Amino acid sequence: MNAPAEKLFEEALRLPDTARAELAACLIQSLDTEIDEDAEAAWDVEIGRRVAELDAGLVEPIPWPEARRMILDGADGSTDT
Repeated sequence: MNAPAEKLFEEALRLPDTARAELAACLIQSLDTEIDEDAEAAWDVEIGRRVAELDAGLVEPIPWPEARRMILDGADGSTDT
């Protein structure tokens, strides 16, 4: 990282959590130059499918702390031993 970027980074670390999150989101969004016109519609379909599965009792939600632990541990969620 060059000196100006390092200085900005140090200043950003002094921001409140929400402001840092907003800044990070804006920076990431600024890198996304390709727009997939079909992405929003595809996500709407996927979200609808997942909500329907939850409503029908076909899947069981996992609380975030457990899901996060599984992600960090590299677990796939299976109960096979």
